[in-house]
Amino acid sequence: MPNTEPIGILLVEDNPGDTRQAEEALKESKVHNNLHHVSDGVEAMRFLRRQEEFAGMSPPDLILLDLNLPRKDGREVLAEVKEGPEPRLIPIVVLTTSEAERDLVKSYDLHANACVVKPIDLDRFIEIVQAIEQFWFSIVKLPQARDG
Repeated sequence: MPNTEPIGILLVEDNPGDTRQAEEALKESKVHNNLHHVSDGVEAMRFLRRQEEFAGMSPPDLILLDLNLPRKDGREVLAEVKEGPEPRLIPIVVLTTSEAERDLVKSYDLHANACVVKPIDLDRFIEIVQAIEQFWFSIVKLPQARDG
């Protein structure tokens, strides 16, 4: 029986244009979701640790993570998330404008679940975000999120 609960997605993105594109893509999605957005790595870690204004939030089911963020970049967020016991089970898809091999290798070394190079074209971006969501929530079997 399919899960009818909305999936929680944490978008960690500092570019307002990319944020709008992701929000639009997820609105058009067939998968019911609750999107939460933070604009830097420090906020992302507070969200994941449920600190301060994020104290009542449930852990996300998926993280869409930009690499180049202010205050704490995506590589630092990846390293912190994947070293901890709880949030490391959350799949993380790195969204980056970099096609540099070293950035991809570093992201996978830090245990990113997938890396996607961001397109500039809105329609292509919508296709990619919807494909990510479809893959992680209709195809892959994930462990149940645990509160605590």
